[in-house]
Amino acid sequence: ARFGAARGRGKASACWRRSCEEEGAERMRGSHRKLGRKASHRMAMLRTMVNQLIQHQRIRTTLAKAKEIKPLADKMVTLGKRGTLDARRKAVAFLRTDDALHKVFTTMAERYKLRNGGYTRLVHLPARKNDGAKMAVVEYVDREGEVWPAKPPQGSAQVFPKQLFPKAVQAALKAPPKNL
Repeated sequence: ARFGAARGRGKASACWRRSCEEEGAERMRGSHRKLGRKASHRMAMLRTMVNQLIQHQRIRTTLAKAKEIKPLADKMVTLGKRGTLDARRKAVAFLRTDDALHKVFTTMAERYKLRNGGYTRLVHLPARKNDGAKMAVVEYVDREGEVWPAKPPQGSAQVFPKQLFPKAVQAALKAPPKNL
């Protein structure tokens, strides 16, 4: 009994659990997949994959890795759209090549200026034959030569609040002005 208590499996851990339950606190849970790697190896792999995704606009990988790189790739586009010095420094710290950095802050920022999020698409593929791993394709939307056309950005059409502008006023505002 003493051996278990010394390792945190006896009364001490039970007391800790009880005090936390009384306060209503919960232990922190991890919010990402470990992918069978240590933290430094995992982050290096994800940085490289996001860099390759930016350069090639489409990559094929396992489903778990695809789900992990999707928010990171979206974050890079958000930094590119922001365009500030702070955003550029954060992108430099994450991306591996200057070509990818330049592409994010020029072409991709211009391409997605009307879109609020949802810059990437995840498409499931059949399982890999060798080990049966679930596969997926991660790609940027609104690019040349894409197989699936993207939904238009929601902010592209001019939307008027219903209570402020009745339908007749909305039609008058949308109509081109008459030259007298």
